Amino acid sequence: FYDGPADTWLAGLDVGAVVHYTGQYEDDNVSLTGSPKPQTPRSGPLPWRARKVREWVTLDLITSYTFNLPPPAPAPVPGLAKDGGKNVKATEGKEKNVMPVSTAEYNPCGWRGWLNNTTITLGMQNVFDEDPPFVAGSGENGYDESLATIKGRFWYIQLKKRF
Repeated sequence: FYDGPADTWLAGLDVGAVVHYTGQYEDDNVSLTGSPKPQTPRSGPLPWRARKVREWVTLDLITSYTFNLPPPAPAPVPGLAKDGGKNVKATEGKEKNVMPVSTAEYNPCGWRGWLNNTTITLGMQNVFDEDPPFVAGSGENGYDESLATIKGRFWYIQLKKRF
């Protein structure tokens, strides 16, 4: 897995790959060979019918990006901040407090508010579209449903927003 370097725009980038490996194993040879001993399925009247199931390797890829926008710079709010206004001298010799026109953003919304803390994920399972190995002992479909899935290559997109 790769995690983007901190303090750059790549800090929210995550990329990963997973290799799934299922090694060779014996098929349900008791039903194929007619063996009376389940512990030794390659014996019985038809031992040549026993078979191994080949190994199976698949590759999954995933990439995601999390938008972590920097917070807006703090701006003093006139009237609430210390020395928020400017003092000017009046004609009577007294100081008078004059409030400046504010350019502060009081209610941040819009695309920055929706995009911040949003994660977009794109992934693909079984990149090379490998079929599961044939298993003669599985009745209806020819593959071991406990270890494999027949769905083949599978794309997905995920959108996650933290509030």
